[in-house]
Amino acid sequence: MGRYDEYESPLAHRYASSEIKTIFSPRQRASTWRKLWFWLAKAEKEVGLSQITDKAIEALRSNLTVSDDAFQVIAAEERVRRHDVMREQVTDNADLIFMRDALDVVLPKLAKVIDTLSQFGLKYKDLPTLGFTHYQAAQLISVGRRAAQWAQDLAMDLDDIEYVKSGLRFRGAQGTTGTQASFMEIFNGDTSKIDRLNDILCEKAGFKGCYDISTQTYSRKVDLRIANALSAFGATSIRIATDIRHLAHDKVLDEPHEATQTGSSAMAFKMNPMRSERICSLGRKLSTISANFSSTFSSQWLERTLDDSAIRRIDIPEMFLLTDALLILLDDITAGLVVFPAMIKAQLEQEIPFIAMETIIMKLVQRGVSRQDAHERIRKHSLKTVEAMKMEGSKNDLIERIRGDDFFKPIWGDLESLLDPKLFIGRSPEIVERYFGTEGPIAMRLEKYMGYIKSTDTAKLVV
Repeated sequence: MGRYDEYESPLAHRYASSEIKTIFSPRQRASTWRKLWFWLAKAEKEVGLSQITDKAIEALRSNLTVSDDAFQVIAAEERVRRHDVMREQVTDNADLIFMRDALDVVLPKLAKVIDTLSQFGLKYKDLPTLGFTHYQAAQLISVGRRAAQWAQDLAMDLDDIEYVKSGLRFRGAQGTTGTQASFMEIFNGDTSKIDRLNDILCEKAGFKGCYDISTQTYSRKVDLRIANALSAFGATSIRIATDIRHLAHDKVLDEPHEATQTGSSAMAFKMNPMRSERICSLGRKLSTISANFSSTFSSQWLERTLDDSAIRRIDIPEMFLLTDALLILLDDITAGLVVFPAMIKAQLEQEIPFIAMETIIMKLVQRGVSRQDAHERIRKHSLKTVEAMKMEGSKNDLIERIRGDDFFKPIWGDLESLLDPKLFIGRSPEIVERYFGTEGPIAMRLEKYMGYIKSTDTAKLVV
């Protein structure tokens, strides 16, 4: 059968990058197992195990990469034995290597998205736009300030993912239930050699040390901690993409679109936020995948049960492929965000008169008018305006109503200046500058990633 005759995961085929797929590929997995056996043999010889010969070490060294033929042998052995051909000492240590390497891939990509949002935020730090609470018009913010909201959530994800990566340790050589009993026999009770053996293994694998306690496996709590951090990023991705979808509906901001992109086969005018919708779809999977890891961790009995094996083979690669796919999409979207100032202005013109009423009341009070009288007069005009807008489709004529009411005559001359949108965005420009500026927290957080950020082009979508 050809490749089109069997199921192929779209997560790998359509969405994730080659670099993340390579980490979890069968060849990388099996070759890492061999590398671990090679490291163990060298370490045992180094600490004085004479049974390990130079010939055996060289044989391991010359076969570190698993060939296609070797995969057939592995498959045949597993069919006969109904058991993995590798022991947990190898598979668990390999999984820790894969997750560490995958974290090294996704962290710079996340930093790049945050940096792109910071540039966007600074560019639009003082462009007023309508704020929303309960998805109803509220006090104004700036376009850049909204980008800062998104970036802060992503920065929290960066913190969490960095934290779980910094806590990663190796399982090392711990024996069947983590007591090192078999190694006590091998080294005739010399515990210093066992400790030295694990130091060497950690050094070769690039880990700070081993977990203090292991059973037959490293604790599945490790997987859960990583999954929690990545799942939280999945939730952040949905949050941002959903905002973009709402703003695209209002035609005030949009994701990039290809010149040949088709929104609907029936409605030629449509330009759907396809990228953001895809983020919400993939993010839904990632944001809930931690539940699987929680169940796997809590379902382990005593020193280990094998019901963790099959699901981890699926979930560990998938949570990283999902994270990678979301980062590709976010990189593409944030680099190409389009703002429509004219549409923002039109939207504000419909709402600014209402938002400015508190300022108008204060101005009237300064001119000696009773606040209660002013509030009541504005309330009545506002209700009539809203009714006309909803029932007749009229534009917001609240200011015209005020200009036609002699009660407001003391502030007629101030009305135009009182309606300037920039009066209602508070400290948004300052907040954005302080957060994204060269001396701000984002610049400092991203400093170690700047080499990657400056040297990496915007990600390209596969489909």
